[in-house]
Amino acid sequence: MLTSSAEYGLEPHKEAPLRHPLTTEAASRFAAVTLGHVTQEYPNKLDHVLAGPEDARTPSALHPVFYGSYDWHSCVHGYWLLARVLRRFPEGAQAAAIRALFDRQLTPDTIDGECRYLAAPTARGFERPYGWAWLLKLADELSYLPETRWSRALAPLAQLFAQRVRDFLPLARYPVRVGTHFNTAFGLRMAFDYAEGAHDAVLAKLMVDTAEAWYGGDGDCPAWGEPSGDDFLSSTLIEAECMRRLLPAGRFLPWFDRYLPRLASRQPATLFEPAIVSDRSDGKIAHLDGLNLSRAWCFRALAGVLPATDPRRSAMLAAAEIHLETSLPHLTAHYMGSHWLASFAVLATDP
Repeated sequence: MLTSSAEYGLEPHKEAPLRHPLTTEAASRFAAVTLGHVTQEYPNKLDHVLAGPEDARTPSALHPVFYGSYDWHSCVHGYWLLARVLRRFPEGAQAAAIRALFDRQLTPDTIDGECRYLAAPTARGFERPYGWAWLLKLADELSYLPETRWSRALAPLAQLFAQRVRDFLPLARYPVRVGTHFNTAFGLRMAFDYAEGAHDAVLAKLMVDTAEAWYGGDGDCPAWGEPSGDDFLSSTLIEAECMRRLLPAGRFLPWFDRYLPRLASRQPATLFEPAIVSDRSDGKIAHLDGLNLSRAWCFRALAGVLPATDPRRSAMLAAAEIHLETSLPHLTAHYMGSHWLASFAVLATDP
């Protein structure tokens, strides 16, 4: 059996004040947007290697479940958003539509089709690590719903990705520290929830050991390269959030003190300034709204484990609000953002 979450990571204090909580109304809006695109097949940006002409197929032929939302990983975390909203608001305005979608899409037959795609030799690195992490996060979220049929249906696919994590981490000598899909701290942070929820102590220990090997010696992070022009993650903050979630409770706070020693004075300053989004119709530039939302999520989660009198806590909570206020109004400005941003809004408002 896996040991308690208190041993593995510090949980944010439930009393942490939130000026932007996930309300019933906000959850309904986010779910409505997401229901509108998880089965929208086009436009579509495939992550697909063709070994021959027979591999030139439509998104829905390749992926019987996750063919919408512009790309596979956005569709997966769209389903995660819907599962989270259903868990938090089981009688909400979109609950019936979510249940109907899950009954249609999350079946043994459709999930078997997703598993068959992964069996191709060309799919070894498919969606690593971002899509892997979101699929495992979805599996974890579904496990909390009373309707167990969806979790059972997804389980074979989740087990395939969990095995890929087990196979990959021993090979990965170095972390990837970019602010986009390839960031390994984000992958560990999200996938760890699955390992813990599934009581997979071996996988959880592998993740913790990997995180400590990759990040345990880091200190005085300057955050000098943030933001990069198409970031949707802060490589600095997501590393800290990864360590908060994975490190044993007694080791995270000393590490955090070393890693960002000047947070109380709002340094590094670049972390506290929301990114400016100049063109929300540009898919890469639109990532910067996601950066603002993911920073808010990390700031809130990290602030929540600090004492109320710690000046770092108030600095981070204030920064979270500024980042949220910058990007929350723009979730549906263009499909380049609306096909994915709501998931990060939920992370930020329901940490």
